[in-house]
Amino acid sequence: MNEKVAKNLREIAELLEVQKANVFRVNAFRRAANTIENLDKPVQQIVTKEGIAGLTVLPGIGEGIARIIYEYAVTGRMTRLETLRGENDPLTMLMRIPGIGAHLAKIIFENFHIDSLEALEIAAYDGKLEGLPEIGTKRLESIRAWVDKVMGQRKLHPFVRVLDMKPSVSILLKIDQVYADAVKKDSLPKIAPKRFNPKHEAWLPILHTSQHDWHFTAMFSNSYRAHELDRHQDWVIIYFYDENHRGGQCTVVTEIYGALAGKRVVRGREAECREYYSHEVAV
Repeated sequence: MNEKVAKNLREIAELLEVQKANVFRVNAFRRAANTIENLDKPVQQIVTKEGIAGLTVLPGIGEGIARIIYEYAVTGRMTRLETLRGENDPLTMLMRIPGIGAHLAKIIFENFHIDSLEALEIAAYDGKLEGLPEIGTKRLESIRAWVDKVMGQRKLHPFVRVLDMKPSVSILLKIDQVYADAVKKDSLPKIAPKRFNPKHEAWLPILHTSQHDWHFTAMFSNSYRAHELDRHQDWVIIYFYDENHRGGQCTVVTEIYGALAGKRVVRGREAECREYYSHEVAV
């Protein structure tokens, strides 16, 4: 497994480099790959006996990369790599979870645009999933137990930390505008998504940039729902990471209804967007 983990980490680094990501992030994944490759014991043994903590004490491996390695050791997949390849299938990911079938997976994705384990982890603890009538107490407990296992968590406090570290709405909307401008200029590298791409064309523009101590990756949503509503070139998924590669994601869309109609809005943070735009008008 060590060889495969190291190979995947190097591929992440190569994809980030080709997609013009921050050199810091590229080198961090390469350092982690070297560490795993030179281990004198199986990485699976560290994961089994020590979990995330056992990985973070290794040279060059912070919490974010440790969780990527942990996910692979537990599930055999690296969603970060799948996203960079354009292979991520959110419905398949959700349907892997005990208690979530095809119907509920579609409901969760359509309501919250969850397409990564990080986003699912946050939604499982911030009250979003509790608001769905299809998810009762037992099912929510089952989802949380699965997330805890896959993400290597033991206590609630790590989730609080993740929730408190979100970039501001103003920064996210700025990244959204940077992405839109770059798409218009056709200046971004493009990836060939696996889904909804019968000709295997590299059409999906991807942006990597850094602002205010955050690293961002932005791309159009290549989901079934986005294509169904013909919004696949309007909905933008923004992934954000701190210096330790911990982070989350959000979806920015053009609002159709209400006071924010016609404006770009961060889904789930509409109240903050209203405040942002009211201040903008006042100024």
